[in-house]
Amino acid sequence: MAAGMGILSGDYSVYGILFAAGAVSYMISTLSGGGGSLLLVPILNFLIGGRATAPVVNLGNLIGEPVRLIMFWKHINWKISKYYVIPAVCGTLLSAWLFSTVRLEWLRLIVGLFLISTVFQYRFGKIKRSFPMTSKWFGPLGFVIGFFSTLIGAVGPVLNPFYLNYGIEKEPMIATKTANSFMVGLVQISSYTALGNLHGKLWVYGFVLGAGASVGNWVGKAYLKKINGTFFRKLVIAVMVISGIILIIDTFS
Repeated sequence: MAAGMGILSGDYSVYGILFAAGAVSYMISTLSGGGGSLLLVPILNFLIGGRATAPVVNLGNLIGEPVRLIMFWKHINWKISKYYVIPAVCGTLLSAWLFSTVRLEWLRLIVGLFLISTVFQYRFGKIKRSFPMTSKWFGPLGFVIGFFSTLIGAVGPVLNPFYLNYGIEKEPMIATKTANSFMVGLVQISSYTALGNLHGKLWVYGFVLGAGASVGNWVGKAYLKKINGTFFRKLVIAVMVISGIILIIDTFS
């Protein structure tokens, strides 16, 4: 990894890779209800190192999300946000404090296995719901996601089964997840900065990634209108499984 950083750190090709990766990942994320950011993890691990990945991914998300918020504002389910945001902020603050001491490998493995299991939960996309879900459960779920996302950098796909089981798909899922993520992201970036985990060139990386993400949002939204609910659900599951496999491979590599 150190060798890779030495070769690429001073090369403008890094910015090109980050911009392109942000655009592609957010296009995928828009079409599949989230998950594109997890595809960035192995790329960023190689380019900038594992400890820098979470702050840069979350900064890139924060930069790219306002565009998506504007496009999907009318679809936000504020009832979910009411339960989700405050516990998520609490989980974020706790994990930001633990960021430098917690081993990330076992967390990635747990998340990866959960994501792969969704293909069996939904019988390869043939069923709409695999367990009952109410709005109040988004409270404890927010705490867990806030905690994990601050440490790993991208666990958005973990939320997808809960949204699907609540009965939310396509635009409402994307809009609500984005609103929640943006509010929590403000706290994440503030925490990273205050604790010295986001500094110097990492800010540049995050802004380049976010610029690419903004482009990916526009492209993804144009294609989202053309797919139906069944295909969307299958795409969500496919991206969750692929993201889980990537996390597990990245953990052991």
